[in-house]
Amino acid sequence: MTIHWRTKMLAALLVAPATLAGAETAGPTGKTLPEVVVTASKVPQAQEAVTQQIRVLYAEDLAAHAAPNRNLAEAFTYEPGVFVRPLSRNDANWGSFGGLGPKYNGYLLDGLPVDTFVDAMGLDPWAFERAEMQEGPASVLYGNYLTMDFAGNVAPLAGITNWITRDRIDGFATRFSLGTGSWDTLAARFYQQGRKGAVGGFFGGSHERSDYTDYGTDPSWLHMQDDPEYRKTKLYGKGIVNLGRDDHKVSVFAHHTEHAGDAGRPNRDFQHQYHTVNAVYENRLTPDLHAQVKAGYRFYARTWEEDSFPANPGLRSEESVRQEIFPADATVTLRHAGRGLLTVGADAQVATYHTYTEPGGIRAETNDASARALGLFAQETLELGPWVLRGGLRYSHLKHDYDLLGGALPGASEKSWGRLLWSAGTRWNAAPFATLFANVGTSFVAPSAKSVGGTLQAADEGVAGRNGQLPNPALDPESGLGLDAGAQVKLGQVAAATLRAFWNRVDDQIVENVVSRDPSQSRSVNAGEATSYGAQLSLEGYPASWLQWFANGTWTATEVGSDVDPDQDGADIPFVPAYLLNAGVTWNLPWEVTLAPYLRTVGRYYDSTSARGRRAFGGHTLLNLKATKRFAAPSGYGALLSLDLVNLTDREVEMPWQFQDPGFQWMATLEVEL
Repeated sequence: MTIHWRTKMLAALLVAPATLAGAETAGPTGKTLPEVVVTASKVPQAQEAVTQQIRVLYAEDLAAHAAPNRNLAEAFTYEPGVFVRPLSRNDANWGSFGGLGPKYNGYLLDGLPVDTFVDAMGLDPWAFERAEMQEGPASVLYGNYLTMDFAGNVAPLAGITNWITRDRIDGFATRFSLGTGSWDTLAARFYQQGRKGAVGGFFGGSHERSDYTDYGTDPSWLHMQDDPEYRKTKLYGKGIVNLGRDDHKVSVFAHHTEHAGDAGRPNRDFQHQYHTVNAVYENRLTPDLHAQVKAGYRFYARTWEEDSFPANPGLRSEESVRQEIFPADATVTLRHAGRGLLTVGADAQVATYHTYTEPGGIRAETNDASARALGLFAQETLELGPWVLRGGLRYSHLKHDYDLLGGALPGASEKSWGRLLWSAGTRWNAAPFATLFANVGTSFVAPSAKSVGGTLQAADEGVAGRNGQLPNPALDPESGLGLDAGAQVKLGQVAAATLRAFWNRVDDQIVENVVSRDPSQSRSVNAGEATSYGAQLSLEGYPASWLQWFANGTWTATEVGSDVDPDQDGADIPFVPAYLLNAGVTWNLPWEVTLAPYLRTVGRYYDSTSARGRRAFGGHTLLNLKATKRFAAPSGYGALLSLDLVNLTDREVEMPWQFQDPGFQWMATLEVEL
């Protein structure tokens, strides 16, 4: 497994040690790191024992570079194959992963699905000890997430990312920080952990407020008249009870986020609330038999105001979305035949989706839909000498009920689908320093309620001031096939290189097409057959404790083929750059000073599959710098002063839907650990 040099940058401030016991390796600075991952098999496994390539970011990585939009997805900004593109601090990430859009890289919270759009904006990084990013198809062990909103339901065809909360609490610790930055930004955070006997846990929170700035192009449909206000509060906690031993325990994690402000006009306020709960029971019944049961609750409530600016700046209506999602998973794993691992289980989800409009003080429901999903899965992994062989099957059944779509009774009140999915992979550990791997798998995604019903009515098309998504009740479901193959070479603890190629095909792909820019309107459409393929090369070097570097590049080609719509035939998949180049260096200087410049170059990408209506973006390079100074007291207390300098060349990069990178910004933070 490649040891990321970024896992060593802030090692002294890591509050909790790694969760998993197992083989460890020492990095060049002497810090020991676990070589086990859990995402590929749901139980701890050495990276060499799973066929998929998994990149691990530890707590230090999550703070190794700036997150200017306060989005968890930004932790992967400089990873190969990942295009991170949050539109603003107030908006979701509309990037891409493995040559496909964001809805093809699922997000997990301790193994249970969460929303790649909403939860990435809300969850606090201090709650996590690491994230595992599995590249390639993952749709056998993990089902789709029934988000019903944004770009649609999420399927892990291109990969899956597992956010893992702190789990092993060995003692008491306190951590807090204060920060200030551009646009009158003020931020505060705290974290407290403790343990007594068999009971341990942590709790924390953060608050940030800012006058922010205009993040629209000039001119744009955003039409900001004043600096938009921005306020976000997060509270979270986790309790863990060991039932006699470390591998028999129950835990509960809860997270709440309140996000409020305005979009730069008197009648464009918003109020968003996100609630997340996970409950986990796990027990190693015998040395070879492990069982775990997980259940969760996700509640999303977003409310915002609309006006008819510039014709009428007064309040036109209040819009809102409410979602409730209940995921559950039960898995049993059995080690057998020496080094074999059999994984069997079932998962389920229940989701509800409601949207409302309130013009003139009269509230009306526009969408009322629900969904239920059930999945049964089995996967076998065998280790035969240097070879690892994996194969798995999943049967997924999904049912949607539509009571109201786009403000009208639907033509069909329900739809259901059943699909058998499969996945296979192999890994050849040719030598301690050389590995080859390959994986293939299928996926299936039904259209979400938002894609079918929209946030507007069909009659709103082209009407001034009616910004949102138009309905499309004629959408078909989509199915996918993905494969990847690659090689990794390690030169001891000095350097590592990974080459990975990927190919993905999605039939009847559902994409978001721009219908109008002012008013800002889009519509989900089936774009025919969409294909993406490419390669990524990642290099890392850590020749000395005071110097580390990385460089990676991703080259991607995409094509949409449509026999129905000539305007889409031959177009590109939206939000997939032709190339991405990343590079960075970290210098650990005397007096505990660290300098880390990071560079990213983004190739051309498009906002739509419409050859006539699409616009090209990208073709720019951005430079960020993070500087830190660590202070240590004889008592063991520590402090870290950090300065984030984002977009040093002050480039106001235009993004889709008339959003814009606002240019240079800075953030200074003092962090203390007691």
